[in-house]
Amino acid sequence: MSSSTTLTTPKRSIWDGAERPMKASYGKLMMWFFLVSDAFTFASLLIAYGVVRYMHPAYEGAYSEFTFATSSENFYWPIPEKVFNAFPGLHGVDVPLGFVGLMTFILILSSVTMVLAVEAGERKSQKEVEKWMLWTIVGGVTFLGCQAWEWSHFIHGTDEGVLRDGVRIFGANLHENQYGPQLFADFFFFITGFHGLHVTSGVILNIVIFYNVVMGTYEKRGTYEMIEKGGLYWHFVDLVWVFVFTFFYLV
Repeated sequence: MSSSTTLTTPKRSIWDGAERPMKASYGKLMMWFFLVSDAFTFASLLIAYGVVRYMHPAYEGAYSEFTFATSSENFYWPIPEKVFNAFPGLHGVDVPLGFVGLMTFILILSSVTMVLAVEAGERKSQKEVEKWMLWTIVGGVTFLGCQAWEWSHFIHGTDEGVLRDGVRIFGANLHENQYGPQLFADFFFFITGFHGLHVTSGVILNIVIFYNVVMGTYEKRGTYEMIEKGGLYWHFVDLVWVFVFTFFYLV
C-alpha cells in the first residue's frame, strides 16, 4: 500500500514581506513616507494662515489708494501686491509680485532640470546627469539668494515707513510690522523660512549626489536610483512653493 503527500504553497500577499510593494525600493518608500508627513506640516501652516487671514478685516478702499494701516483701531490685512512690489535695481518702481514671480520661475525651472537629470540617470549617462544636477544646484542657490534679498527688503521696509498711532515704523520683525497685523509678518518669516530651510537641505542633498555622480559612485553600483530619490524631494519642495505662493502672495 502506497501513500502520497501533496504540498501546497500558501498564497502570499505583497505585504507579507520579501516583496517590493508597488515595485518600489525601501529607500523610495521611506522618502515617500517622509514627504507625506512633511506635507501635513506645510498644510497645517497654510490652513492656520488662512484662518488668521480671514479673522482680520480686509482693506475695503480702492486698490490704487491703498496705504498700510495707520491705526491699531483699524488693523486691516495688507494687500500682498503692495508689500512685495520691489525689484532689485528698480528702486522706487512699483512691480507687484514681479520678483516673487521670478523666484517661482527659477525654482520651477530647477525642477525641470532635475527631471532631465533623472531621465539621464535612467539611461546611465553619467555626463548628462552631472550637467543637469549642476544646473539644478545653480537654480536652488539662485532661489535662496533671491529669498535672502526679499527677506532683507521686507525687514527694512519702505523709505517712508508708516506713521501708526503717532509712531513711525519701518519694515517688519517679530515685534512690529509696518505692513499691518503682527501675525502677517510672523507667518511670512515662519512659512517662507521653513520652506527656505527645505530648499537649503535640498541643495545640500543635491551637492552630495552631484559629488557621488562625479566620483562614479552610482556608475559602480550600476544604478542611479539616488537621483530619483533626490528628485522626489526636490519636486516636493517645488510643489510646496506653488501652494505657498498661491496662499500667501495671491490670496
